[in-house]
Amino acid sequence: MSIITKYDEAIESALEQIEGHLHSDYRISKRMIGLMLLQNDAEIHRLVKENEGKEYDAIQSIIENIKSNYSHSLGYIVTMVRQSKVNEILEDVITISEKQKERFGEKLGRLMMNPLTGVPILILALIFIYYSVGVFGAGILVDLLEGKFFGDAESGLIIPYITRFTEKVIPWVFLQDLFVHEYGIITLGIRYAIAIVFPIVGIFFIVFSIIEDTGYLPRLAMLVDRVFKFIGLNGRAVIPMVLGLGCDTMATLVTRTLETKRERLIATFLLALGIPCAAQQAVFVGILSKNISAMMIWVGVVAGELLFIGYLSSKVLPGEKPSFYMELPPLRLPKFTNILTKTYSRMQWYLLEIIPLFIIASVLIWI
Repeated sequence: MSIITKYDEAIESALEQIEGHLHSDYRISKRMIGLMLLQNDAEIHRLVKENEGKEYDAIQSIIENIKSNYSHSLGYIVTMVRQSKVNEILEDVITISEKQKERFGEKLGRLMMNPLTGVPILILALIFIYYSVGVFGAGILVDLLEGKFFGDAESGLIIPYITRFTEKVIPWVFLQDLFVHEYGIITLGIRYAIAIVFPIVGIFFIVFSIIEDTGYLPRLAMLVDRVFKFIGLNGRAVIPMVLGLGCDTMATLVTRTLETKRERLIATFLLALGIPCAAQQAVFVGILSKNISAMMIWVGVVAGELLFIGYLSSKVLPGEKPSFYMELPPLRLPKFTNILTKTYSRMQWYLLEIIPLFIIASVLIWI
């Protein structure tokens, strides 16, 4: 038994007109092709344009006319009508014997999306990140690795021995400087990459994996949706923005999940301009970790820059205001195996891509 969902008069009229311009065989109903065209399916638009020729221009005109009747995107309107139809069907076939009690996770999830309670929860999450990355990573771990494990030319477990060994093996001072002393590959490049940046980045990756695995990020997207609309984006853009705190390249690839080219351009621009990646954060956090006031000023400057530049970008770039709806996964305790897998893959990226840059920088300074 097939179920046909009826839409309002304007959409039904537009579908009839579109069907009249479709002459090719698409192996599915022309009504479905029309619905996908209204929802701006890029693949269907390309297919219809190839098959229908001049008729495609008439179809585009119909779509533009119907868009003017709604404040939301046609994709959102169609989805809401379908959801209503699904609810009607479920009411006929499902019987709930008794009202189930709301679980703690569901209550907490709603609190995370409510501005009155969601903002304090977000502040607590930021405090957790600060003390994990800023105090433990940039403070305790860096002091342990950089001060006691690597050390300098006179103290520590590694640098003094490597320096003496290099001076014995290589008689030329200028060549010794390539590997040890003030700007050597080992004493500067590898030491900074492993002892200073790596612990900060590593702790951040662990913390981010924990937050990601709990299901908090989609709820954060719902919370910041109104603010992001101010800069021409919607709540879904919080995913690439937060990912940008780890790796801007990875985050730029994730902008493909945003619906419109305008949103993708704005998000990419903000990632390139103002979102500090993990390596940059390690430097800033390492410098500012002992001064909370300076840290807050830095965070405020970055946030203000993003809002200001984002607002200007949303005014300069033409396009529709973004709509937003997202499926919320259940809130849960993070799984250790998931955290381990995600952290390992990100650590591998750091070791393979970032450490060589430190080594190259040491060689250039030596030259």
